[in-house]
Amino acid sequence: MKKVSAGFLLSLLTLVGCAQTQEKEAPNNNTLLWKISGNGLTKPSYLFGTIHMLCATDAGLSDNMKRIIGKAEEVYFEVDLDNLIEMFAVLSKMKMKGDTTLRELLSAEDYEKVKDYFESKSSMLPFSTLETYKPILALSTVQEKSMECETMAMMEQVIMQEAMQSKKKIKGLESMAYQAGVLDSIPYKVQAEQLVSYIDNIKKNKDQDKELDEMMTAYREQDLKKLEELIMKTDMGIGNFTEVLLFNRNRNWVAKLKDLLPEKTLLIAVGAGHLPGDQGVISLLRKAGYTVTPLENKVVKAKEI
Repeated sequence: MKKVSAGFLLSLLTLVGCAQTQEKEAPNNNTLLWKISGNGLTKPSYLFGTIHMLCATDAGLSDNMKRIIGKAEEVYFEVDLDNLIEMFAVLSKMKMKGDTTLRELLSAEDYEKVKDYFESKSSMLPFSTLETYKPILALSTVQEKSMECETMAMMEQVIMQEAMQSKKKIKGLESMAYQAGVLDSIPYKVQAEQLVSYIDNIKKNKDQDKELDEMMTAYREQDLKKLEELIMKTDMGIGNFTEVLLFNRNRNWVAKLKDLLPEKTLLIAVGAGHLPGDQGVISLLRKAGYTVTPLENKVVKAKEI
């Protein structure tokens, strides 16, 4: 489990007291926070773009975001992060089917290259275990080592901690089993080859993951257009499978939200890569008749004394 920064400045009473304050709109579309209204809704809901891994110093919540968590009746993530039973149950689905391993999918030279990379990253899990995982998932267990910061955080965990302090219900738009199973539709050999390509690209850039750095910068700047451009690149393998990894899931979520939005005020926090583009969640909600408005999401960091 990744560490998250501790200490939230607002108590439950403060959150409730601020909840009636009108949200500030963003001066442009460079924001991760959006308001969903219109289309017959009697009360608004909110959409926020997360990132699954970032430096803890960048994992702050804006005043607008804290107020919204305070007024939301339920918080939806991609999956129910508060369901420990489901988390344990899904571990087996992280592995490739048929006892497949990376050794079977790669040449001897590429296999040794991947093995050396994983072992050099000192992952929490031994390579003998990781090489049985779906290659894209295996990569995610060590990718954080490429980031230059002392402590890592998951934006979802930061939001969940704030929500739980306010006694909000945590739910998921899809099951963890479904999310893990999505990768079965991408041939394991293709995933393995893209894993090799990813490692080769890092070595060419003198062990600096340039694309990851660019993505983190775009996220910090809340530049969804730039994030979309980076995600659509094919050299990390995502661009070839946007239909299964992004677009189809976006459509499923919006179909589900049509039933959920009229009932309660929700905060929907999903990966920022799902928000932009013609087939992104923002566009799909607008096509469904909703008004989706950018809200200010400026995080003010406290100065050290």
